[in-house]
Amino acid sequence: MIYERILRSQLEEAMRHFPVVLLTGARQVGKSTLAQQLLDNYITLDDINIYSALQADAQTFIQTLKTPVVIDEIQKLPELLMAIKLVVDKNRKNGSFLLTGSANIMACKQVTDTLAGRIALLELMPLSFQEIAGSNINLLDSLFNTDFESFTGKVYSAEEIINKVISGGYPEIHKINHARGRYQWFSSYIQTYIQRDVRDLSDLRHIDKFITMYRLLASRSGNLLNKTDVARDAGINLKTFDNYLELLKLVYQVDLLPAYSANIDKRLIKAGKIYFTDSGLLAHLLNINSEKDFFASPYQGGLFETFIYSELLKAAKYDQKQTRLYYLRTVDNQEIDFIIERGSEIVALEVKLAGTVHKADFRHLKMVQSKAKNLRAGYLVYLGERVLPFGKDLYAIPAGWLC
Repeated sequence: MIYERILRSQLEEAMRHFPVVLLTGARQVGKSTLAQQLLDNYITLDDINIYSALQADAQTFIQTLKTPVVIDEIQKLPELLMAIKLVVDKNRKNGSFLLTGSANIMACKQVTDTLAGRIALLELMPLSFQEIAGSNINLLDSLFNTDFESFTGKVYSAEEIINKVISGGYPEIHKINHARGRYQWFSSYIQTYIQRDVRDLSDLRHIDKFITMYRLLASRSGNLLNKTDVARDAGINLKTFDNYLELLKLVYQVDLLPAYSANIDKRLIKAGKIYFTDSGLLAHLLNINSEKDFFASPYQGGLFETFIYSELLKAAKYDQKQTRLYYLRTVDNQEIDFIIERGSEIVALEVKLAGTVHKADFRHLKMVQSKAKNLRAGYLVYLGERVLPFGKDLYAIPAGWLC
């Protein structure tokens, strides 16, 4: 099945205004499929013959290449960007090169400087559940405008939502209709892509310790990141931990959510929270393969919160307005799971893995409401099926609205 990707219109616009466009994102999120929907001329550095030719003489190869062209897996040969720069500087024509990469090569300053002013950067994430459902609702517009009518449509049961959490957003997973097949796909993904890509990016001497740390982080998704504890349990020092964490971020497997730093309370926790970027892969790492596994797991809360975060992150990254995500926690443990900042306004979201809500569940949202004059609305996301008002600009909303 071909999904209509939210990012497509932005990608087309970028190609109209820049000679080079780089589409990045994790392996198997659909970058190649999306790129080939726009351009027929396609080469990939996974092809050993093309890779060898480019290694031998990149400049001649690029100069003789018919454009516009898709060049897939550019992270395998980032020095190719210099050859592209020379061609672009000689004959600047917008939309000439659409590059894709499964590692964030733009994190390297040398690479960034090479194509400064010539390249547009876009990130494709795993499928959002709006994309899977074919919905055109702008989630963030609806939240900031308290536009509940836009969410009319299918109402998801708690069971359906949990199954979405366990499936995640990788397109190939949605072609597999049995748990054993999904287990095999995720296992192969970790071995084939994550381990291989991090080896390509770094001289990784102890892949076993890297995988140990990776799995330890899985059990902490949705929590404050305590580097010392994870490093100790993984048998590595803090410097190695930081290197491994950076590698996981470079291949788009984990994300750090920063603390909200506005003057709500001077006694705020500043450490970042760790999240996996796909709830399906996280569920696999946590040995959660069914609804029964989910409710028996001590990690059910973190997994559910990770799912909500991934949907908010996709909406924020694809938003045409400048949108940022944060969390808020005070030293006396008053916490808001997510603060969404859009322009001068914010909305606050709390996540509750339950089908019922009570007035007491809104106490932290009310705390923020009393201190943040720019709060547009506060939401408690739960497993119910109705929107319920709990005071001025405070609402319980179904988790199904976010998917």
